[in-house]
Amino acid sequence: MTHRKHSRSKTLNEKYPPSEPCSCAVCSAFCARPGWWSVAEAAAAIQAGYADRMMLELAPDHSFGVLSPAFRGCEGGFALQDFATKGCNFLSAGRCELHGTPFQPLECRFCHHERIGLGPRCHADIEKDWMTPAGQSLVNHWIQLMTGILTGKSGSLV
Repeated sequence: MTHRKHSRSKTLNEKYPPSEPCSCAVCSAFCARPGWWSVAEAAAAIQAGYADRMMLELAPDHSFGVLSPAFRGCEGGFALQDFATKGCNFLSAGRCELHGTPFQPLECRFCHHERIGLGPRCHADIEKDWMTPAGQSLVNHWIQLMTGILTGKSGSLV
């Protein structure tokens, strides 16, 4: 009888480790488009007070949503294509306010000019993280939180 060891799946952070800091044209261009947090990272960012600087990106078929740093002009609302050229609201004077903090999105930490072709794989795995009950529960919580801010009713932050 053969015994197989059951190996646990790698976490997203193990699968997509941080890249070396780089300010080349390729890596800097990645910063114009907000990268995605994992569900746990987004929850921590909400807890830290960044909820009003997030936006909700919806899947093309509207089957799920992802919270990410907002395009300038989309803070606290839906990701709108008209604002995509305005860049990430955390990018200021060519520098990311979240870089080097625990709140820098996984996708931003991972992407690098030396990791050609790996970005889409990372993005797809983060998408799967959001397609879970925990991910969609956080999206619903964020929507309630943003609705409370808009109506003047404060709510709990997780």
